[in-house]
Amino acid sequence: MDTTEDLLSSDRRPLGVGEVPRTGRGQDNAPVGIIDIGSNSVRLVVYRGGARVPVPLFNEKAVCALGQGLGATGRLNPEGRDLALAAVGRFVALSEAMGVTDLHVLATAAARDAADGGAFVKELECANGITVTVLDGPDEARRAALGVQCAVPDAEGVVADLGGGSLDLCRIDNRAFTDVASFPLGLLRLAEDSGGGQRDAAERILDEALAGLGWLERGAGQSLYAVGGAWRALARVCMDQMNYPLRVLDNFTVSAADAATLLDAIGDASPKQFSEVSGLSKKRMAALPLAATTLDRLVRAVRPRRVVFSVYGVREGQFMSGLPESLRSQDPLLASMTVMARQAGRFRVHGDEVAAWMAPLFPAEPPELTRLRLAVCIIGDIFWSEHPDYRAEQAFHRVLRLPFMGLDHRDRAGLALSIYHRYGGDPKADFVGQAEALLDDPARARRTRIIGAALRLAHTLSGGAPGVVSRTRLDRAPNGTLTLSVPADTPLFDPAFMRRRLDKLARVLDLTPAVAEGRPKR
Repeated sequence: MDTTEDLLSSDRRPLGVGEVPRTGRGQDNAPVGIIDIGSNSVRLVVYRGGARVPVPLFNEKAVCALGQGLGATGRLNPEGRDLALAAVGRFVALSEAMGVTDLHVLATAAARDAADGGAFVKELECANGITVTVLDGPDEARRAALGVQCAVPDAEGVVADLGGGSLDLCRIDNRAFTDVASFPLGLLRLAEDSGGGQRDAAERILDEALAGLGWLERGAGQSLYAVGGAWRALARVCMDQMNYPLRVLDNFTVSAADAATLLDAIGDASPKQFSEVSGLSKKRMAALPLAATTLDRLVRAVRPRRVVFSVYGVREGQFMSGLPESLRSQDPLLASMTVMARQAGRFRVHGDEVAAWMAPLFPAEPPELTRLRLAVCIIGDIFWSEHPDYRAEQAFHRVLRLPFMGLDHRDRAGLALSIYHRYGGDPKADFVGQAEALLDDPARARRTRIIGAALRLAHTLSGGAPGVVSRTRLDRAPNGTLTLSVPADTPLFDPAFMRRRLDKLARVLDLTPAVAEGRPKR
């Protein structure tokens, strides 16, 4: 059984159990700030320092439309220029007030393409005492791909980042960025070039640009990762059209066939049709048809197996670029779970101990499921402070909706259900059925009940304290018996206090329970 520290690191270099990963940006946990000066908006995100996973402490944007009219004039939008100068000044001051000592200021398509972009950048630097990094198109594409890798280290396929000024593409193969491209075809520029967003004209422009990228076809049968605010808004509409049960944008996935149908319909629709979609801003609504058309042409060019919407991109890629390799290689899911357990748990993190103890229940378990089971065990006791009457349901909804990295929606549902059953939730609740539908596999649903019941027994045995459950042993015998072996020389393991939970676990497994007192075999 791999331990917590083994699985935290994908290259198998161990950390100490429960060790909180550090960013390598100093010996303190000072927050890290990133100001992103885009063609449409200027945004400040301040992340918690000292961790593998970029946890946002603050996130604010100002819509400036800096690149509005750039295609026609070759210069920055004068009104947007003034708004952006004010926004950056405010964000620099906010960063200082928040104790940010590591501030990165990035500028993208509008600043690099405009004739007056260089002068604008110099004015920003002089006014605020900062250094602005102007990303070229390929570097912007790589940053977006690194942001996707920050959440999904094993991502394979094409990353497409749609902004206001550019469309940036990067292909990931075996964790390497093998091909990149950038086009001045962000939504603002494409709308201008296509006569206000005329679909036929936009399709022609996009098809001509993509036709020159022979490497796109190497992404066939893999994933197409859609990055950027316009496509996040598009994901909300797709969820609404599909009546999708989980409204979590990150890693929302649709098959290429379903995407083709959805995108074609949205591309022809009036934006007003989507006015009732939850969480969709009016400013994003107007650009939906053009955003759908852009993604539709990419799907046709790449021919992926699926489209995956990612909430992570250039900013997370910038955060990731500052991490030492020893931290970049860690499993983002297990790293974030460990931090949560340290912050909210009652005792030292010992998820590996509990996971190893229940491992005999899961013979021939593939590594990806071992990883998920370990994740459940790490956070298996952090909801102790919730009201007992609502603990299971509260824990379920929090796990289902928390911004964990490295989880697709099926795995997210599996984690939430396992924690729900760990706290003895009613298996007949309506939302349980909805979550099990995301699993799309009765065996996976049964697995969540087994993990939950095993966790419930483990914490009954130990009270949640480390070093206790490993003094006992679970055995699943070929004769249909589930045996719990406990020491006989201590009242800690009196069978009377654990029998009910053992019986429940045995029922889920269709086994007969038994308790053996003595010295458990190792």
